Amino acid sequence: MLLSLSLTVSAADAKSASPAADIIVVNARIYTLDGRQAWAEALAIRGSQILAVGTREQITAMQDPHTKVIDAGGRLVLPGFVDSHIHMLEGAMNEQWMVIDYTSTLPQLQAQLKAYAAAHPEKKWILGRGWSYPMFGAAALPHKKYLDEVVSDRPVYLEGFDGHTWWANSKALQVARITRQTPDPAGGLIGRDPKTREPNGVIKEDAADDLIEPVIPSPSREERLSALRLSLKEANRVGLVRVHCASNLLERESDWDNADLYDQLRRSGELTVRMYMAYYMSPPTLTDKNLSEIESGRRRYHDEWISLGAVKFFADGVIESHTAALLAPYSDDPTQSGQLLWTPAEYTKAVTELDRRGFQVFTHAIGDRAIRMALDGYEAAQKTNHTSDARHRVEHIETVSAVDIPRFGQLGVIASFQPLHAYPDADTLKVWSRNVGPERTQRAWAWHSIESHGGRLAFGSDWPVVTMNPWVGVQNALTRQTTDGQPPGGFVPQERISLEDAIKAYTLGAAFAGHRDKTEGSLEPGKVADLIVVSQDLFKIQPAEIGKTEVLLTMVGGKVVYQSPIFEPKSVATEAHP
Repeated sequence: MLLSLSLTVSAADAKSASPAADIIVVNARIYTLDGRQAWAEALAIRGSQILAVGTREQITAMQDPHTKVIDAGGRLVLPGFVDSHIHMLEGAMNEQWMVIDYTSTLPQLQAQLKAYAAAHPEKKWILGRGWSYPMFGAAALPHKKYLDEVVSDRPVYLEGFDGHTWWANSKALQVARITRQTPDPAGGLIGRDPKTREPNGVIKEDAADDLIEPVIPSPSREERLSALRLSLKEANRVGLVRVHCASNLLERESDWDNADLYDQLRRSGELTVRMYMAYYMSPPTLTDKNLSEIESGRRRYHDEWISLGAVKFFADGVIESHTAALLAPYSDDPTQSGQLLWTPAEYTKAVTELDRRGFQVFTHAIGDRAIRMALDGYEAAQKTNHTSDARHRVEHIETVSAVDIPRFGQLGVIASFQPLHAYPDADTLKVWSRNVGPERTQRAWAWHSIESHGGRLAFGSDWPVVTMNPWVGVQNALTRQTTDGQPPGGFVPQERISLEDAIKAYTLGAAFAGHRDKTEGSLEPGKVADLIVVSQDLFKIQPAEIGKTEVLLTMVGGKVVYQSPIFEPKSVATEAHP
């Protein structure tokens, strides 16, 4: 109470009533996201927490000879951003692969592959990521022959930009012993020639990917640590202070299964991003072994820096490869409607048990049928357990039934979106929209509709699917246009949201989605000192310019973890986090 009252008394009284600050930030336009005080000129930090927020006069009254002063130069200061859906270790390791521009043509990719193979004769496997479906024209799917034409003497395995479809050459299929006799695993598909049934190099969904991944050489512990160090620095560079890790099928890429790596980085003072990690819950049922592992993880890691308190389900796949589960058949292929990876009964049973034990549930659900199953499961758990404020989440929500839009608000379910997924490029306009058809496209990534019906939004990236840089995501949330302004008026423009709501979805909304809103997500006394200084005032520029924003300074827990070379404040605290 003293901290709040100190802002209403005189500067002299504040100086005598309040302890001295370790750091003060002055000469700033601070957007606090505190409903009682949306804007401020300065703030004070003591230890890892915000001491006070107010006018320059009020805050400088808390200064003593030992206080470090950061002069923001009149720039915009925001709460540190949170990525509510990321695959940190997977993304870090993917940075060591061949990076494919998703706008490449097939000849461009083949030329890149040829050059990469020649430059890396030491690599036993050539791994890459980033190709997109429009590269293959009307078929929208690759074929092994295009890779065999370039590299045939060693395995090539390229992941699509969305992480749901892979492209293998003949050698990779051979090493993995995938033949015409290999059955499709439950929840996965092996692409095949329609006449011969020979595998054609297409691998759909994680269950099928699991046939190949075990024969790919695993990176060493030091390689993973080295990759994580680089990715954590990049996260701080773009303004991220916390991430919600949405789990992976493979243990070697799962943040949950590698929590000890982050713990090692924390002990060495190198962990500069707060981590919230989800456990991958594999179908078809929740087992005692699963529960033991989940409970053990939560007991071991449950503090503000590393927390294992969530469980991730995959309800379906993706629209582009027809694996997302729809209520009605696909518009471009009425013989398909996708597939649920869990039966509704087993899913509801598992969710209900996890809800009873106090775990938060994330559910990947892209198609309207999968979204409905997730909402039904959460509603059933709530009724059975008489729980409230569980804040279970649906991840992605690409096309939702109109009748299910109000249920997010009614049930208190978090709508976890990745704004850049709705970027209206060739994949979105020519493949995604074609597959779902015009009627369902009108509810594509329904940010505004869900929010206006009382739903809470949390934004992220899904990195490495798209960049972890949130500023291009903020821009797309406002414009739903490409960087060159297409399409005119925006893609499904009625689903655009305001700048204030977009910032909230990356800050206070994301903190709420991770049960951290009491201590994080806004700049107010008593909360952690996680903040960023940015290069341009988002409230004074055109939405189409937001993506050019650069972070000048990132602070986590009162420690500066990133400072741009072009930012020279009066004084900066640069100690690493202990």
